[in-house]
Amino acid sequence: MSEKVTVIGSGFASISAACYLAKSGYEVNVYEKNAQLGGRARQFVNQGFKFDMGPTWYWMPDVFERFFDDFDRKPSDYYDLERLGPAYRVYFDQDDYIDISDDLEEIKQTFEQVEPNAAEALSQFLKKAEKNYEVAIKDLVYQPGLSPLELVSKDTILEVPQFISTIHDVAKKKFKSPRLRQIIEFPVLFLGAKPSMTPAFYSFMNFADLSLGTWYPKGGMKSVVDGMIQLAEELGVIFHMNANVSKIVTNSDQKVSGIIINDKEFPVNLLVSGADYAHTESLMLKENRMYSDAYWKKKVMAPSSLLFYVGLDKKVKNVLHHTLFFDVSFDDHAKAIYDNPAWPKEPLFYASFPSITDESVAPEGKEAAIFLIPLAPDLEDTKALREQYFNIIIDRLENLTGQEIRSSIIFKESYCVQDFKDDYNSFKGNAYGMANTLMQTAFLRPKLKSKKVKNLYFTGQLTVPGPGVPPALISGKLVSDLLIKNN
Repeated sequence: MSEKVTVIGSGFASISAACYLAKSGYEVNVYEKNAQLGGRARQFVNQGFKFDMGPTWYWMPDVFERFFDDFDRKPSDYYDLERLGPAYRVYFDQDDYIDISDDLEEIKQTFEQVEPNAAEALSQFLKKAEKNYEVAIKDLVYQPGLSPLELVSKDTILEVPQFISTIHDVAKKKFKSPRLRQIIEFPVLFLGAKPSMTPAFYSFMNFADLSLGTWYPKGGMKSVVDGMIQLAEELGVIFHMNANVSKIVTNSDQKVSGIIINDKEFPVNLLVSGADYAHTESLMLKENRMYSDAYWKKKVMAPSSLLFYVGLDKKVKNVLHHTLFFDVSFDDHAKAIYDNPAWPKEPLFYASFPSITDESVAPEGKEAAIFLIPLAPDLEDTKALREQYFNIIIDRLENLTGQEIRSSIIFKESYCVQDFKDDYNSFKGNAYGMANTLMQTAFLRPKLKSKKVKNLYFTGQLTVPGPGVPPALISGKLVSDLLIKNN
């Protein structure tokens, strides 16, 4: 009889782990708190509109390919991908924007039009970024974070200076134009830290952005989740929804013996939690926790977000599928997230209009719109504040794109700090996990395996390798490899 593994949560990391463990012969049961699988990558459906509630960017397609290849499958076996061209638009002022092409040579020409010699500067920058990507994928992100020695190789030793300088330093050195610097700096926001706090080595995110491209899975990121769930079920994984784990029971041998769901105890042999790390440990006695409340309070968390899901009764003009609004101070907004946590006076924001690409996510002639404002975690979250900031960004959207929007709103739903806490037990209501700063990278992140509870493991964006969907897939593989090795 095969050994049993219990997995808490059904986000990307949990499903990934479940797939690898089932492939290795374990009997895997996944318990999801909510009524829908996918963790943050759930879908909101209303009046024929469909919205990705969490991730909307599909970057690093090679990581997805590697995941499915481990099971002798391809992404195309489960969902259809389209490379977006242009990839996205960045607004800096009214009728002042830059479109990032899906062709690298065209991107270089765009940079050159903004600043003389910027094409060559971008070529040099991306050459280094590509090398960083190769080192990251080969030597770093697929490491379990057990020891600093994992970072030591002939390639990584050569890159030590890049862990001392920052993305901000490099962008400032390479480009004079503030607009080009912002385009270079924005991808690291997906890592959950300011560019001035993110090691220059993470320029590999720029290679993922500008060279590997921005893709869209038809039906949205939910189709990726559905594909992974289908794969998991093909491998024998069993999913349970509306199953909120309220307690982890340990025995005198310092092992998990069971979990409490809806006042009923279920026996556990091996436990993997893809739920929020800090929350998972709070379900145990204090003496069984690796990290104290004081530890978590000191950590730099990635941002939370204020999101709006909006149904419009007309098509929107002068925007692309992904559109960034950087018409206010990038630095001031970053300070409001990381330095002096507060609601930003003038927020940057991001808008996604998936129905521009995919007619299946909105009724004919209508537009599905998703808006996101990055926020400091644990801020006050009220209906009045949400409404205030919705009006701010709609005013800006109308002004910058030269069109009236408000009268076309059929409905809007919001999602913010308190919702992240309620739905995902997210520490401080963060949206992306723990920031990938220098002191929170690799072996310095919370461990995949508990040192106090023998059969307890963790996966997801608060452990290695870090925030984002591709890292979540990798985290699932790392924890499954570790569990298999130890058992």
